Amino acid sequence: MDPVLIFILGLLGVAVVGGVSWYLAHKRREAFAAFARSHGMSYSRQDPYGTINLPFRLFTKGDGRRVENVLSGTWRDHPVRAFDYWYYEESTDSEGHRSKTYYRFTCTLLDIEAAFPPLAITRENVFTRMADGLGFRDIEFESPEFNKRFQVKAKDRQFAYAFIDGRMMTWLLGLPRKWEFEIVGAWILAYEKKRMKPEEFPPLIEMALAFRQQVPRAALSLYGQDVSSSREERA
Repeated sequence: MDPVLIFILGLLGVAVVGGVSWYLAHKRREAFAAFARSHGMSYSRQDPYGTINLPFRLFTKGDGRRVENVLSGTWRDHPVRAFDYWYYEESTDSEGHRSKTYYRFTCTLLDIEAAFPPLAITRENVFTRMADGLGFRDIEFESPEFNKRFQVKAKDRQFAYAFIDGRMMTWLLGLPRKWEFEIVGAWILAYEKKRMKPEEFPPLIEMALAFRQQVPRAALSLYGQDVSSSREERA
């Protein structure tokens, strides 16, 4: 085949892919804006709050990352934020060609009157089990079923055991979907490893609020007093 024709076809292919990507992104932004209007919330294409700078482990992954399509407002009288988040990892093959692999999430952020140390509750998978086998074990609890399904990371083990009590474990095991959580300072981040449609957001937001209600009194009594610095961060 003529090299010039191959080049032209290649350009056309790139243009088609770019056009489809633009169209899908545009339709998604329209869906976000429509959801915001119908639920009395605000919508921003970019992140006006500096959400990406909050000290969550999820926001440090990859070689590049972004928060976008941000919904903000109140849900059942509680301030919430819902948004798209993605990060990518760069790699180079044996011929020197670079490529990016993207990982996409749908997130909800809300606050709590506390100053919690960092805690991550994620799903166990084949890679985390391999790490466990190599000695990089996460914190384990009294429930074998919970240990099988969830990975818990926290520098403060006392806080982890206070936060994830029997009631919290039962609630987490009863979740119908693979939601994951991070807690740090006065913030709770709940997310799923998929790009959800805006009309699917209500269950995610409701679940995040339910998670907040499950926080044990023992954890709040230990870490729920000194919230002044966290309030300054939210201002």
